[in-house]
Amino acid sequence: MADNAIEGGATNAWQEAVIDKLPPAEALAGVEREVMEYDVVIVGGGPAGLSAAIRLKQRAEKDGKDITVAVLEKSAEVGGHILSGAVIDPRALTELFPDWKGRGAPLETPVTEDRFMILGPMGQASLPMPLLPPIMHNDGCYIASLGNVARWLGEQAEALGVEVYPGMAASHVVWDQPSGRVKGVVAGVFGIDRHGKPTDDFQPGIELHGKYVFIAEGVRGSLAKTIMARHNLCDDAQPQKFGIGLKELWQVPAEKHRPGLAQHTTGWPLDEFTGGGSFMYHFGDRYVAIGYVVHLNYKNPFLSPFDEFQRFKHHPAIAEHLEGGTRISYGARAITEGGFQSVPKLSFPGGVLIGCSAGFVNVPRIKGSHNAMKTGMLAADAAYEAVQAGRSGDQLVEYQAAYEKSWVYRELKQVRNAKPYLSKFGTTIGGALGLFDMWFSSLFRVNLPWTLKHGKTDAGSTEKAARHRPIAYPKPDGKLSFDKLSSVFISNTNHAEEQPAHLKLLDPSIPIRVNLPEYGEPARLYCPAGVYEVLYDEAGNNPRFQINAQNCVHCKTCDIKDPSQNIVWTTPEGGGGPNYPNM
Repeated sequence: MADNAIEGGATNAWQEAVIDKLPPAEALAGVEREVMEYDVVIVGGGPAGLSAAIRLKQRAEKDGKDITVAVLEKSAEVGGHILSGAVIDPRALTELFPDWKGRGAPLETPVTEDRFMILGPMGQASLPMPLLPPIMHNDGCYIASLGNVARWLGEQAEALGVEVYPGMAASHVVWDQPSGRVKGVVAGVFGIDRHGKPTDDFQPGIELHGKYVFIAEGVRGSLAKTIMARHNLCDDAQPQKFGIGLKELWQVPAEKHRPGLAQHTTGWPLDEFTGGGSFMYHFGDRYVAIGYVVHLNYKNPFLSPFDEFQRFKHHPAIAEHLEGGTRISYGARAITEGGFQSVPKLSFPGGVLIGCSAGFVNVPRIKGSHNAMKTGMLAADAAYEAVQAGRSGDQLVEYQAAYEKSWVYRELKQVRNAKPYLSKFGTTIGGALGLFDMWFSSLFRVNLPWTLKHGKTDAGSTEKAARHRPIAYPKPDGKLSFDKLSSVFISNTNHAEEQPAHLKLLDPSIPIRVNLPEYGEPARLYCPAGVYEVLYDEAGNNPRFQINAQNCVHCKTCDIKDPSQNIVWTTPEGGGGPNYPNM
């Protein structure tokens, strides 16, 4: 590989093209597996995948037909890897289950108070809510644990006859050669050692074949990347943009608890041209969900999103909600932020992309679960009709057409310029332009005639270390702020020790040869779990790059932000990773 051959992260196609060849692929070559046939195989047991499965079964039940559906979930339990704020718009849920309240869906705390604040180093100003366009208000929304919502959806799916398989990571695509059609996935590979060789406990996994395969892995899924590259699904879209969302769940004293409060902030501690902001939601059993999002197109390679989050909690406007409370859980997850411009082609031969695998998050609303659920339902309708018509393995173009006529499409189009305005003009001017754009479309029911481009990838936005100064972050106090390792501990993260590291370096020399001298090796800073370290000998020489894969909380930030695009996130053995109760 040439020095810095992927400088700027201009394209990921070469990286994605080798995923199926990475270890332990050689251990799996030529292995015979059991094959299970379904009408629809769904990879991912989140809101999108489960909503799709439920819709398929609902349609079949209504028509007196039969349709076989399998859902594969890499977490040990459905909902275990789900991380979101979350204030949930119940629009899609109401379409799926009009009686969701009677069924006991865990949306128990309606938003009763909306706040939007601009923070300075020690002060704050509240922006009057009437100044914000209607789409940014949370009227009719609910504060909840999206993980618990996914668990509930899993129960509903199983009750309808969906076969749900937790702890079954889908590691590879099964291709129909030479057509390139996706005919299934490989799941449930266990017992490969750290060198990529089979152990005595080796299980080759099974192949699940479907007339159609739904990819619902969530943000930056490894199978989605492979399929997008092979079928050029992103050719007509802008580069996908991402943020990293860090979240803690606190339990606070009763006198501090304000059920129904949804507060968002922008400004400090980030500078004018580093995008991001916070969320804080009071709900449930004296719970406060506190989180911070940093847009991953930031320039300074010395920035640490985790440490920005920790010092943010010391702001007086935030600390007053947490003091005297107990931190219960921690997690981190990448968020799709490209929106309307970055949605790829949604269908490919043999399947579709749904939910965050395609990127339907509404950035100004800080919401995506309702869009994920709806796209799953739209894809399910298309697949159901195709299966009943005797079709199999073709492109579900009807799903693309349904998306372009849906309220998801209209919602994303209305806010399409909000993120590019922030990137081009900064928080103050860009934010004002975004508000004007959204107000215009709300008042006149027509969008402004331009759609701004995103331009660079987030990896390509990272500037050389020589252009920036290292950031001196305050030490955590153990009361409001904490270190990475104690945070990972309460994320309940675990991986089988002997399995291969699921974080792959395409060229092992790049971290020290390229990233360290040119960028200060930002992996040690952007990773929110202490996975990456640069270690030196006793004399402070001979640096080496160390990967602590056991710590990985599956946020995918490394796969996105590495300036050399040298790190590839792949699925570990099923069941590994974090476990997020009530997150």
